[in-house]
Amino acid sequence: MSERSRGYAHRVDINADVARVWRAIIDPQALARWCSPEAQLQPRQGGLFRAKVDRVTELEAHIDVFEAGRRVRLIYLPNPALPRADSVLTDDLIVEAVPGGTVVRLLGSGVPGAAEWDTQYWRLRTSWHQALNRLKVLVEMQREAGR
Repeated sequence: MSERSRGYAHRVDINADVARVWRAIIDPQALARWCSPEAQLQPRQGGLFRAKVDRVTELEAHIDVFEAGRRVRLIYLPNPALPRADSVLTDDLIVEAVPGGTVVRLLGSGVPGAAEWDTQYWRLRTSWHQALNRLKVLVEMQREAGR
């Protein structure tokens, strides 16, 4: 019998156009400012994403979906520092133009429901929430500064 899994969903509304938000997502210097200081992203299908969730856990993911200006889906690679999982951990980052700005959604799934995953689940969920809020601040400050 397979174990139950859980997920999370985040949404941030950014007062800037999609192109500006997308640049901040794929630009290495901007990514390091809002996501994680050592974050790396190869912005293409088949590329790699790497970031530290906290001071302890570094995650690495394969990019299986890359739609420029719109979407990046990450499939996390097994990590010996984490408990064993029978599910596949994914994060799907979706960028959408709306009147007056951009909506960024992050949908995470596949986090095992077992108790030994509780800490990691909250780390992932909280880290993404904080990162997306930093993305909002970064992009809106750059927009206001005319950069």
